[in-house]
Amino acid sequence: MILEKYSMGVGDRFGLQGKAQLNAFIKAQQSGIELVPVWNKSHREHSIIGTKPANVRTEADQATKKLDWTDSYYVDADHINLDNVDEFVQHSDFFTLDVADFIGQEAPQDVTDRFVDKYSKYAGSLSIPGIDEAFDVTAELIREVACKYVQAIREAGKIYRHIESIKGADNFITEVSMDETDQPQTPLEMFFILAAISDEQIPAQTIAPKFTGRFNKGVDYVGDVAQFEKEFNDDIAVISFSVKEFGLPQNLKLSIHSGSDKFSIYGPINKAIKKFNAGLHVKTAGTTWLEELIGLAESEGDGLEAAKEIYLKSLEKFDALCAPYATVIDIDKSKLPTPAAIEKWDGPTFAAAIRHDQSCPGYNPNLRQLFHVGYKVAAQMGDRYLDVLKKYEEQVAINVTKNIYQRHILPIFAE
Repeated sequence: MILEKYSMGVGDRFGLQGKAQLNAFIKAQQSGIELVPVWNKSHREHSIIGTKPANVRTEADQATKKLDWTDSYYVDADHINLDNVDEFVQHSDFFTLDVADFIGQEAPQDVTDRFVDKYSKYAGSLSIPGIDEAFDVTAELIREVACKYVQAIREAGKIYRHIESIKGADNFITEVSMDETDQPQTPLEMFFILAAISDEQIPAQTIAPKFTGRFNKGVDYVGDVAQFEKEFNDDIAVISFSVKEFGLPQNLKLSIHSGSDKFSIYGPINKAIKKFNAGLHVKTAGTTWLEELIGLAESEGDGLEAAKEIYLKSLEKFDALCAPYATVIDIDKSKLPTPAAIEKWDGPTFAAAIRHDQSCPGYNPNLRQLFHVGYKVAAQMGDRYLDVLKKYEEQVAINVTKNIYQRHILPIFAE
């Protein structure tokens, strides 16, 4: 199973927007952009919503059938590990192996020593085509990288081989994810990480590194865009070089776990993938859930009331909702609207506050981030929330499709 050059992961918390999401990819095709959808949902999201991996497979299959989508599409077991992978194996054909928790855990001494011995041939000045400066590689540096990352990649190997034993080697796509960690990987670290992936014989088709800057949920990138652009370009060059050096899959490409809506880096990403003729996988995470709220608010009536109820309860449960996402949100609680203010808002005011339009005076990134992590409140509403989504399906779908197509696909992939 070979992943296409350009792919985009779309999350759908409540599983009702598959057709609306797919319509964005149909629009992309009509614009001359060849891009395939990947429906992704993590174990944590399933646990909160009360869904199962089978539900995502059903959603994807039904959406593609109803809209006569005949190209490839995939279902991603997002951020899985050995503890929960079995839930996904039957229903997924894309597996994001999350080994961030193992970064920094050292492999057995003999494993580390063998890695250092094997790759000591790169000690000295290492030049990688596409990167202006040469790297000064020492045996000490190779050992540092090995101590930090080799055990994590060995864990990825265990997960991969477990999936392979059930599905067969060529029947799924593998991504190695290291983005949910504190420090970004340098290009040189990436080089030796890819060496370790090769040693583990993981046929990774995408790799998700941690980049410099803040990738907060639902809001724009916070950091030095020029520095990100250099890292992104350097990583593309490292991947291209490593594919040849280590015999990795020819279509290995970067995966950006954007946390949604990193608009300020979309331009540099577009420029880089065109410059290097490189593939790309992007995950848009919870954007669809926020577009549901916008559509409900715009629908007024009980749609707007449901959105207000979710906000008020999210505010009450602020600490509990935010704690699991502490490293990927920055919310100034003092800038959240008061319950009294929210009660007076009409639909357009509410929608403007959470729609990601930074030119709009009413946009409130603190409110948007709280909603991003507040989907648990909607899940606890059960059928009341699902019923109102179905009632205002048309207005919600307009927002979902427009968001993915205009704010994500076009800036990243268009010529």
